[in-house]
Amino acid sequence: MFKPFELFVGLRYLRAKRRNHFISFISVTSIAGITVGVMALITVMSVMNGFEKELRDRILGMVSHATITSFESRLEDWEPTRDAALIDTRVLGAAPFIENEAMFIRRGELSGGMVRGIDPDLEPTVSDLHQQMVEGELQSLEAGEYRVILGSELARAMRVGVGDTIQVMVAEGSMSPAGFRPRQRQFEVAGVFEVGMYEYDRSHAFIHLDDARVLYRYGEDVGGVRLKLDDMFTARPVAREIADGLGRGYFVSDWTRQHANFFAAIQIERTVMLIILFLIVAVAAFNIVSTLVMVVNDKRSDIAVLRTVGARPASVMGIFIVQGTVIGLVGTGLGLILGILLASNVEQIVPWLEDLFNTEFLPADVYYISDLPSELRWFDVWRVSALAFGLSVLSTLYPAWRAARTQPAEALRYE
Repeated sequence: MFKPFELFVGLRYLRAKRRNHFISFISVTSIAGITVGVMALITVMSVMNGFEKELRDRILGMVSHATITSFESRLEDWEPTRDAALIDTRVLGAAPFIENEAMFIRRGELSGGMVRGIDPDLEPTVSDLHQQMVEGELQSLEAGEYRVILGSELARAMRVGVGDTIQVMVAEGSMSPAGFRPRQRQFEVAGVFEVGMYEYDRSHAFIHLDDARVLYRYGEDVGGVRLKLDDMFTARPVAREIADGLGRGYFVSDWTRQHANFFAAIQIERTVMLIILFLIVAVAAFNIVSTLVMVVNDKRSDIAVLRTVGARPASVMGIFIVQGTVIGLVGTGLGLILGILLASNVEQIVPWLEDLFNTEFLPADVYYISDLPSELRWFDVWRVSALAFGLSVLSTLYPAWRAARTQPAEALRYE
């Protein structure tokens, strides 16, 4: 980009001792600011990528990629509907379900939640529930045995474990001489699952599909059919095509619609956070402007001598662009290295800090995820580095332009 002359003089000025030590201090500060900014940007982007991925995976492990339901809230003849959905090669699995609210009762302890009736043979084709069992097995759910699998936090709140019994009460019921009597049935706890999201671990329970039909009086109907696709990001167009193929009377929803506000909020938060952190890099880049302006004033006589011996204004401009570019390059390089190291080891660093300060940064009862995940994406790394370096180079243009406009006679008048 520059001739050897501009490069040599620019690097020479950068290494030379300053008459004004404050200039050197601002140069170091500029490098440190860019380093911290790039490191923070890479780390925060990696952590937010990790949060988004963890939330998406954990949510989809419970809610499925797409869901076929009926406008009448009950789905009749669900088996032909399931078979029709499986014709599409992009659908990897399909399973029926019934989901409704319920109240859990155990020795005076009451807790509300959601009960989902499932087919334990088909459920592994659409969810990861069988992989999230911490006690018992999914196959322990048998029709007519009235067994239930509880979330870990719900089981802890109700003080029950495998082998204990719990009352499940639903809002539906019948009238008696004593008034309205809600329907309830005793279930045996057959297992405990843990998703890692407090929302699900505290409020969800699973029973056999046939037991749910009896509890909620569904007869032979189901609530709907859950689908798992080969690519979760194509859920919306695939769901639309399946709905068109099924005809009227069916409603097909996908995970992007069910949790649209949630993931939109994450994206907005991520964007705002990046803007705020990028201001760190911007401030450091403005420090480069200050540094080079003072260097130009400090080197006015040198610039005049160079112009006198034949240096062109473009060459003088190139000398100071080299100085600012090197500052930006060093700061960006250090930030790149530290950011990658921190983002790659944040999952080990945070537990160490929690032990060191005897605190918990992400309490499970407050945050969706109680650990700090990280996913380093190289596209984000290069994008942050390019933006930081580009801003640093742009910051050199005005001081370098001022240096190029220096008039030799004016600068040497009092020398």
